Amino acid sequence: MSTGIRWLEIAVAAPTEAAEAIAEVLSRYAPHGVAFDYGPISAEEGDWEHPPLPRDTLTVLAYLPIVEGWEEARQRVEEGLWHLSQILPFPPPRFRVIDEEEWAEAWKAHYDVLRVGPFVIRPTWRPAELRPGELLIELDPGMAFGTGAHPTTRLCLRALAEWLRPGERVLDLGTGSGILAIAAARRGAAGVWALDIDPVAVRVAGENVRRNGLSDRVEVGQGSLEEALARGEGFDGILANILAPVIRRFCEQGLSVLLRPGGWAVVSGFLEGEQEASVREALEAAGLRVCGRWAEADWVALGARKDAESVRGELEPDRREMRH
Repeated sequence: MSTGIRWLEIAVAAPTEAAEAIAEVLSRYAPHGVAFDYGPISAEEGDWEHPPLPRDTLTVLAYLPIVEGWEEARQRVEEGLWHLSQILPFPPPRFRVIDEEEWAEAWKAHYDVLRVGPFVIRPTWRPAELRPGELLIELDPGMAFGTGAHPTTRLCLRALAEWLRPGERVLDLGTGSGILAIAAARRGAAGVWALDIDPVAVRVAGENVRRNGLSDRVEVGQGSLEEALARGEGFDGILANILAPVIRRFCEQGLSVLLRPGGWAVVSGFLEGEQEASVREALEAAGLRVCGRWAEADWVALGARKDAESVRGELEPDRREMRH
Protein backbone atom coordinates (compact mmCIF):
# COMPACT_ATOMS: atom_id res chain seq x y z
CA MET A 1 0.00 0.00 0.00
CA SER A 2 1.44 3.33 -1.02
CA THR A 3 2.02 5.96 1.65
CA GLY A 4 2.64 8.71 -0.90
CA ILE A 5 6.07 9.52 0.53
CA ARG A 6 8.64 10.93 -1.85
CA TRP A 7 12.36 10.33 -1.46
CA LEU A 8 15.53 12.31 -1.95
CA GLU A 9 18.13 10.20 -3.72
CA ILE A 10 21.68 11.13 -2.73
CA ALA A 11 24.45 9.88 -5.03
CA VAL A 12 28.15 10.40 -4.38
CA ALA A 13 30.80 9.37 -6.90
CA ALA A 14 33.65 8.34 -4.64
CA PRO A 15 37.17 6.96 -4.80
CA THR A 16 37.20 3.50 -3.27
CA GLU A 17 39.20 4.54 -0.21
CA ALA A 18 36.57 7.15 0.72
CA ALA A 19 33.49 4.97 0.23
CA GLU A 20 33.12 3.66 3.79
CA ALA A 21 33.53 7.12 5.32
CA ILE A 22 30.94 8.56 2.93
CA ALA A 23 28.58 5.69 3.70
CA GLU A 24 28.97 6.36 7.42
CA VAL A 25 27.93 10.01 6.96
CA LEU A 26 24.94 9.09 4.78
CA SER A 27 23.76 6.30 7.07
CA ARG A 28 23.19 8.78 9.92
CA TYR A 29 20.26 10.25 8.00
CA ALA A 30 19.18 7.51 5.55
CA PRO A 31 16.97 5.00 7.43
CA HIS A 32 16.97 2.52 4.57
CA GLY A 33 20.68 1.93 4.40
CA VAL A 34 23.38 2.70 1.87
CA ALA A 35 24.11 0.98 -1.46
CA PHE A 36 27.41 0.70 -3.33
CA ASP A 37 27.12 0.71 -7.11
CA TYR A 38 30.14 -0.61 -8.99
CA GLY A 39 28.29 -0.96 -12.28
CA PRO A 40 27.55 -4.33 -13.86
CA ILE A 41 29.63 -7.34 -12.82
CA SER A 42 29.75 -10.15 -15.34
CA ALA A 43 29.63 -13.81 -14.42
CA GLU A 44 33.24 -14.19 -15.54
CA GLU A 45 34.39 -11.32 -13.35
CA GLY A 46 32.57 -12.81 -10.39
CA ASP A 47 33.93 -16.32 -10.82
CA TRP A 48 36.20 -17.94 -8.25
CA GLU A 49 39.15 -17.95 -10.63
CA HIS A 50 38.47 -14.45 -11.94
CA PRO A 51 37.48 -12.00 -9.18
CA PRO A 52 36.15 -8.59 -10.24
CA LEU A 53 38.77 -6.23 -11.58
CA PRO A 54 39.78 -3.39 -9.25
CA ARG A 55 37.82 -0.21 -9.75
CA ASP A 56 39.06 3.23 -8.74
CA THR A 57 35.61 4.71 -8.13
CA LEU A 58 32.09 3.72 -7.24
CA THR A 59 28.79 5.43 -6.45
CA VAL A 60 27.48 5.55 -2.90
CA LEU A 61 23.69 5.86 -2.82
CA ALA A 62 21.28 6.70 -0.03
CA TYR A 63 17.59 7.60 0.16
CA LEU A 64 16.19 10.22 2.50
CA PRO A 65 12.40 10.29 3.06
CA ILE A 66 10.90 13.71 2.33
CA VAL A 67 9.05 14.19 5.58
CA GLU A 68 9.10 16.87 8.26
CA GLY A 69 12.66 18.03 8.90
CA TRP A 70 14.13 16.60 5.70
CA GLU A 71 15.58 19.95 4.58
CA GLU A 72 17.64 20.15 7.76
CA ALA A 73 18.76 16.54 7.27
CA ARG A 74 19.86 17.33 3.71
CA GLN A 75 21.82 20.32 4.94
CA ARG A 76 23.58 18.19 7.54
CA VAL A 77 24.41 15.59 4.90
CA GLU A 78 25.92 18.27 2.66
CA GLU A 79 27.90 19.74 5.56
CA GLY A 80 29.18 16.35 6.67
CA LEU A 81 30.22 15.39 3.15
CA TRP A 82 31.90 18.75 2.58
CA HIS A 83 34.04 18.40 5.71
CA LEU A 84 34.93 14.85 4.72
CA SER A 85 35.89 15.97 1.20
CA GLN A 86 38.52 18.27 2.68
CA ILE A 87 40.31 15.16 3.94
CA LEU A 88 39.43 12.69 1.17
CA PRO A 89 38.64 14.69 -1.98
CA PHE A 90 35.55 13.63 -3.95
CA PRO A 91 32.90 15.44 -6.05
CA PRO A 92 29.83 17.05 -4.45
CA PRO A 93 26.76 14.81 -4.03
CA ARG A 94 24.01 14.69 -6.64
CA PHE A 95 20.37 14.93 -5.53
CA ARG A 96 17.07 14.03 -7.19
CA VAL A 97 13.54 13.57 -5.90
CA ILE A 98 11.71 10.32 -6.71
CA ASP A 99 8.30 8.95 -5.76
CA GLU A 100 7.73 5.92 -3.56
CA GLU A 101 7.25 3.43 -6.38
CA GLU A 102 10.48 4.53 -8.05
CA TRP A 103 12.31 4.38 -4.73
CA ALA A 104 11.07 0.84 -4.08
CA GLU A 105 12.72 -0.31 -7.30
CA ALA A 106 15.69 2.06 -7.46
CA TRP A 107 17.96 0.29 -5.00
CA LYS A 108 17.13 -3.09 -6.55
CA ALA A 109 18.63 -1.96 -9.85
CA HIS A 110 22.09 -2.08 -8.31
CA TYR A 111 21.95 -5.80 -7.44
CA ASP A 112 22.21 -8.68 -9.88
CA VAL A 113 23.06 -12.37 -9.67
CA LEU A 114 26.65 -12.69 -8.47
CA ARG A 115 28.99 -15.68 -8.39
CA VAL A 116 31.76 -15.76 -5.78
CA GLY A 117 33.61 -19.05 -5.57
CA PRO A 118 31.03 -21.80 -5.09
CA PHE A 119 28.35 -19.32 -4.01
CA VAL A 120 25.61 -17.90 -6.23
CA ILE A 121 23.94 -14.88 -4.65
CA ARG A 122 20.53 -14.40 -6.21
CA PRO A 123 18.44 -11.38 -5.28
CA THR A 124 14.88 -12.60 -4.86
CA TRP A 125 13.73 -10.57 -7.86
CA ARG A 126 16.34 -12.07 -10.26
CA PRO A 127 16.34 -15.53 -11.93
CA ALA A 128 19.46 -17.72 -11.76
CA GLU A 129 20.53 -21.14 -13.03
CA LEU A 130 22.90 -23.19 -10.92
CA ARG A 131 25.91 -25.00 -12.31
CA PRO A 132 27.00 -28.34 -10.80
CA GLY A 133 28.50 -27.83 -7.35
CA GLU A 134 27.26 -24.29 -6.87
CA LEU A 135 25.58 -23.21 -3.63
CA LEU A 136 22.56 -20.91 -3.88
CA ILE A 137 21.99 -17.97 -1.54
CA GLU A 138 18.62 -16.27 -2.06
CA LEU A 139 18.75 -12.79 -0.68
CA ASP A 140 16.58 -9.76 -0.11
CA PRO A 141 18.93 -7.30 1.60
CA GLY A 142 16.13 -4.89 2.44
CA MET A 143 17.64 -2.19 4.64
CA ALA A 144 20.58 -4.29 5.84
CA PHE A 145 24.16 -4.35 4.60
CA GLY A 146 25.35 -7.38 2.68
CA THR A 147 24.53 -8.21 -0.92
CA GLY A 148 27.86 -9.33 -2.32
CA ALA A 149 28.16 -6.04 -4.19
CA HIS A 150 30.79 -4.71 -1.79
CA PRO A 151 34.33 -6.13 -2.05
CA THR A 152 34.54 -6.93 1.66
CA THR A 153 31.55 -9.26 1.42
CA ARG A 154 33.08 -11.05 -1.55
CA LEU A 155 36.41 -11.36 0.26
CA CYS A 156 34.70 -12.98 3.25
CA LEU A 157 32.85 -15.39 0.97
CA ARG A 158 36.11 -16.40 -0.70
CA ALA A 159 37.79 -16.89 2.68
CA LEU A 160 34.81 -18.85 3.96
CA ALA A 161 34.93 -21.21 0.99
CA GLU A 162 38.61 -21.89 1.69
CA TRP A 163 38.63 -22.19 5.46
CA LEU A 164 35.29 -23.55 6.67
CA ARG A 165 35.07 -27.31 7.20
CA PRO A 166 31.78 -29.24 7.33
CA GLY A 167 30.43 -29.69 10.83
CA GLU A 168 31.99 -26.55 12.29
CA ARG A 169 30.13 -24.03 14.44
CA VAL A 170 30.43 -20.42 13.35
CA LEU A 171 29.76 -17.02 14.91
CA ASP A 172 28.86 -14.16 12.52
CA LEU A 173 29.30 -10.78 14.21
CA GLY A 174 27.52 -7.92 12.43
CA THR A 175 25.52 -10.24 10.19
CA GLY A 176 23.67 -7.50 8.25
CA SER A 177 21.51 -9.26 5.67
CA GLY A 178 22.71 -12.65 6.92
CA ILE A 179 24.63 -13.42 3.73
CA LEU A 180 27.76 -14.79 5.43
CA ALA A 181 25.79 -16.83 7.95
CA ILE A 182 23.74 -18.38 5.14
CA ALA A 183 26.90 -19.04 3.11
CA ALA A 184 28.49 -20.80 6.09
CA ALA A 185 25.46 -23.04 6.50
CA ARG A 186 25.36 -23.77 2.77
CA ARG A 187 29.05 -24.71 2.94
CA GLY A 188 28.33 -27.27 5.64
CA ALA A 189 28.52 -25.53 9.01
CA ALA A 190 26.61 -27.52 11.63
CA GLY A 191 25.40 -24.33 13.29
CA VAL A 192 25.74 -20.57 12.90
CA TRP A 193 24.92 -17.86 15.42
CA ALA A 194 24.35 -14.58 13.55
CA LEU A 195 24.35 -11.40 15.64
CA ASP A 196 23.74 -7.74 14.83
CA ILE A 197 23.09 -4.72 17.01
CA ASP A 198 20.63 -3.27 14.48
CA PRO A 199 17.08 -4.61 14.97
CA VAL A 200 16.34 -4.01 11.27
CA ALA A 201 19.29 -6.21 10.31
CA VAL A 202 18.12 -8.89 12.74
CA ARG A 203 14.70 -8.91 11.10
CA VAL A 204 16.07 -8.94 7.55
CA ALA A 205 18.63 -11.64 8.34
CA GLY A 206 15.95 -13.78 9.98
CA GLU A 207 13.74 -13.47 6.91
CA ASN A 208 16.62 -14.43 4.62
CA VAL A 209 17.51 -17.44 6.76
CA ARG A 210 13.92 -18.66 6.58
CA ARG A 211 13.80 -17.95 2.84
CA ASN A 212 16.80 -20.26 2.38
CA GLY A 213 15.30 -22.97 4.57
CA LEU A 214 18.11 -22.81 7.13
CA SER A 215 16.29 -22.00 10.36
CA ASP A 216 17.40 -25.33 11.81
CA ARG A 217 21.08 -24.38 11.50
CA VAL A 218 21.22 -20.58 11.65
CA GLU A 219 20.12 -18.68 14.75
CA VAL A 220 19.72 -14.92 14.38
CA GLY A 221 19.80 -12.64 17.38
CA GLN A 222 20.35 -9.04 18.44
CA GLY A 223 23.69 -8.39 20.06
CA SER A 224 27.42 -8.28 19.56
CA LEU A 225 30.60 -9.53 21.18
CA GLU A 226 29.34 -8.87 24.70
CA GLU A 227 26.36 -11.17 24.21
CA ALA A 228 28.55 -13.84 22.63
CA LEU A 229 30.97 -13.78 25.56
CA ALA A 230 28.09 -13.91 28.06
CA ARG A 231 26.72 -17.04 26.41
CA GLY A 232 29.98 -18.85 27.11
CA GLU A 233 30.06 -20.94 23.94
CA GLY A 234 33.16 -21.77 21.91
CA PHE A 235 33.21 -21.62 18.12
CA ASP A 236 35.30 -23.17 15.38
CA GLY A 237 35.10 -20.03 13.27
CA ILE A 238 34.24 -16.35 13.62
CA LEU A 239 33.25 -13.93 10.85
CA ALA A 240 33.33 -10.16 11.35
CA ASN A 241 32.86 -7.92 8.31
CA ILE A 242 32.59 -4.61 10.12
CA LEU A 243 35.13 -1.77 10.43
CA ALA A 244 38.75 -1.62 11.56
CA PRO A 245 38.09 0.21 14.89
CA VAL A 246 35.35 -2.27 15.82
CA ILE A 247 37.54 -5.26 15.01
CA ARG A 248 40.37 -3.83 17.09
CA ARG A 249 37.99 -3.30 19.98
CA PHE A 250 36.69 -6.86 19.65
CA CYS A 251 40.26 -8.15 19.85
CA GLU A 252 40.89 -6.14 23.02
CA GLN A 253 37.61 -7.32 24.59
CA GLY A 254 38.20 -11.05 24.17
CA LEU A 255 37.38 -12.15 20.62
CA SER A 256 39.96 -14.94 20.79
CA VAL A 257 38.35 -16.37 23.93
CA LEU A 258 35.40 -17.44 21.80
CA LEU A 259 37.56 -19.59 19.54
CA ARG A 260 38.25 -23.25 20.23
CA PRO A 261 41.79 -24.62 19.87
CA GLY A 262 42.72 -24.49 16.20
CA GLY A 263 39.77 -22.21 15.44
CA TRP A 264 39.83 -19.46 12.85
CA ALA A 265 38.63 -15.89 12.44
CA VAL A 266 38.05 -14.03 9.18
CA VAL A 267 37.74 -10.25 9.52
CA SER A 268 37.18 -7.56 6.90
CA GLY A 269 35.77 -4.08 6.38
CA PHE A 270 39.07 -2.21 6.13
CA LEU A 271 41.55 -0.94 3.55
CA GLU A 272 45.11 -2.01 2.90
CA GLY A 273 47.80 0.14 4.48
CA GLU A 274 47.37 1.63 7.93
CA GLN A 275 43.97 0.07 8.59
CA GLU A 276 45.16 -3.40 7.65
CA ALA A 277 48.31 -3.01 9.74
CA SER A 278 46.31 -1.93 12.80
CA VAL A 279 43.93 -4.89 12.49
CA ARG A 280 46.80 -7.32 11.99
CA GLU A 281 48.51 -5.97 15.09
CA ALA A 282 45.30 -6.27 17.14
CA LEU A 283 44.73 -9.89 16.05
CA GLU A 284 48.28 -10.87 16.95
CA ALA A 285 48.07 -9.06 20.29
CA ALA A 286 44.96 -11.15 21.01
CA GLY A 287 46.97 -14.34 20.52
CA LEU A 288 45.81 -15.10 16.99
CA ARG A 289 48.24 -16.03 14.21
CA VAL A 290 47.49 -14.17 10.97
CA CYS A 291 47.98 -16.67 8.15
CA GLY A 292 45.47 -15.68 5.47
CA ARG A 293 44.95 -12.58 3.34
CA TRP A 294 42.46 -11.80 0.56
CA ALA A 295 42.38 -8.48 -1.30
CA GLU A 296 40.28 -6.70 -3.90
CA ALA A 297 40.20 -3.06 -5.03
CA ASP A 298 42.20 -1.81 -1.99
CA TRP A 299 39.95 -3.72 0.44
CA VAL A 300 41.38 -6.53 2.56
CA ALA A 301 40.21 -9.52 4.59
CA LEU A 302 42.55 -11.22 7.05
CA GLY A 303 42.36 -14.75 8.34
CA ALA A 304 43.83 -15.74 11.71
CA ARG A 305 44.03 -18.99 13.64
CA LYS A 306 44.19 -19.83 17.31
CA ASP A 307 47.00 -22.24 18.06
CA ALA A 308 46.30 -24.97 20.60
CA GLU A 309 49.02 -23.79 23.01
CA SER A 310 47.40 -20.35 23.35
CA VAL A 311 44.15 -21.52 24.92
CA ARG A 312 45.06 -22.41 28.51
CA GLY A 313 42.61 -20.86 30.93
CA GLU A 314 40.08 -19.93 28.26
CA LEU A 315 36.75 -21.44 27.29
CA GLU A 316 36.56 -25.19 27.22
CA PRO A 317 35.24 -26.65 23.96
CA ASP A 318 31.46 -26.47 24.04
CA ARG A 319 29.41 -28.32 21.44
CA ARG A 320 25.96 -27.69 22.84
CA GLU A 321 23.00 -27.55 20.50
CA MET A 322 21.94 -24.08 19.45
CA ARG A 323 19.14 -22.57 21.48
CA HIS A 324 16.13 -21.21 19.64
